[in-house]
Formats: sequence, structure tokens, C-alpha cells
Amino acid sequence: MAATPIMSPIPVAMYPTLSVVTLAIGLVITAFFFIYEATSSRKNRSLGKELATAAVASVFLGFGSLFLLLASGVYV
Repeated sequence: MAATPIMSPIPVAMYPTLSVVTLAIGLVITAFFFIYEATSSRKNRSLGKELATAAVASVFLGFGSLFLLLASGVYV
């Protein structure tokens, strides 16, 4: 029985587009987080909102970095 190569579920041609889109979304969410932290007082801040915003931004920036590496030929 011949071995079949492992294929990516996402086409390689989509890597640059995905990297730009996910990095842009992550940077917008990070900017929103920074503006929220800079403009709200300590009494009005919500820990849940801060953690949720930071987690979502982290996921988008992480996947954006991954697709940027893949698009540039660094296969991790």
C-alpha cells in the first residue's frame, strides 16, 4: 500500500491573503484593547472584557504570524 502525502486543508495560494487578513483583524482588535485601556477608568474596566479581547487578538495575531511564515516558505 502506497503512502499518501499529507496535504494542507487550505490551498497554499491562500496563505498570503490569510496572513494579511488575520494580522489586520488582530491589529484592529489590539488597537481597540489599547484604546479601551487608555480611556476607561480603573473602576469602569471589566476583567472579562479585557481577557476576552486580549484572547481574540492573540488568536488572530498567532494565526496571522503562522500564515505569514508559511507564505514566506518557513514551514513550521
